[in-house]
Amino acid sequence: MKDLAQELGVSIATVSRALRNSPEIGKEMQQKVKELAKRLNYRPNPFAQSLRKEAPKMIGVVVPNLVTHYYAAVLDGIEDEARRAGYSVISANSHENFEDEALAVDNFIGLHVEGIIACLSQTTTDYKHYEEIAEMGIPLVFFGRTCLTDRFSSVTANGDEAAQMATQHLIDTGSCRIAFIGGPNHLDMVRRRKHGYLEALRENNLAIDRDLVVCDKIDYQVACDITERLLDLPNRPDAIVAFNDIITFAAFTAIKAHGLRIPEDVALIGFTDDAHAAYVTPRMSAIEDQSHLMGVTACQLLLKSINGDSKVYREIVPQQLVIRETSAKSAV
Repeated sequence: MKDLAQELGVSIATVSRALRNSPEIGKEMQQKVKELAKRLNYRPNPFAQSLRKEAPKMIGVVVPNLVTHYYAAVLDGIEDEARRAGYSVISANSHENFEDEALAVDNFIGLHVEGIIACLSQTTTDYKHYEEIAEMGIPLVFFGRTCLTDRFSSVTANGDEAAQMATQHLIDTGSCRIAFIGGPNHLDMVRRRKHGYLEALRENNLAIDRDLVVCDKIDYQVACDITERLLDLPNRPDAIVAFNDIITFAAFTAIKAHGLRIPEDVALIGFTDDAHAAYVTPRMSAIEDQSHLMGVTACQLLLKSINGDSKVYREIVPQQLVIRETSAKSAV
């Protein structure tokens, strides 16, 4: 089927459905697939087909970076909810790469999963692989970083409100030149969190300095370098709001490497639910995701879709501001 798909320029899933006379595939494409299959002497493997019929009900999950606590916790929530409903979960790591993400989705289709839960990689700007899923009628739910929200249900956090609260906390405790270090601007999650940060500055009549708003690749070394450049400015920031755990701990490391004190010289607060936030010195103030609940909620929405609910849901799981030692220059 892979050979047929490559020659016709379609997905393996399209070939599979065409050979099974699926109504999801047009008659013209069905005919093309069958003619090529006949010419190449394609024969289905009855043993593999029998195995597939006996296979457990499966859900596919695509995450950008499985080694981070956030995505591991979301996956844990998905698995807990799926298990209660009698489903198995198979996961794939996109490594923050569009090509790996698209391949994972295609593989899930080939495995005949009942549905897919996905979070976009930071390089994904082409959504054709998800549009194909919509055309096939395969249930799909996004979490965290989303797209095509008019067609698919999604679970996100209230990142705009949380970022605004965090920035306001920094202002209330003595910071006035607050930087924001984010990921790629095309990600909806980045835009929401940056918006909340900017709203707090506006509400407090603080000037928005473009030099202090830096959005780039989500990468530890890149974030370290950005923080170094910010700290080398003639009028350096006295606080930083960091987009996620990778950027938060990169900024933490760079500030200390500069010989600066946290929070006296540079206050820091980041989006992270990593347990390490409570164990570094000083202990990290954080905007914490309820990531396990996000996974449970995403799986619940997917199960609704699998069971025939065609409504598009947009669920929001609130984040929690946890104040520790890295953010307050003075007593509130």
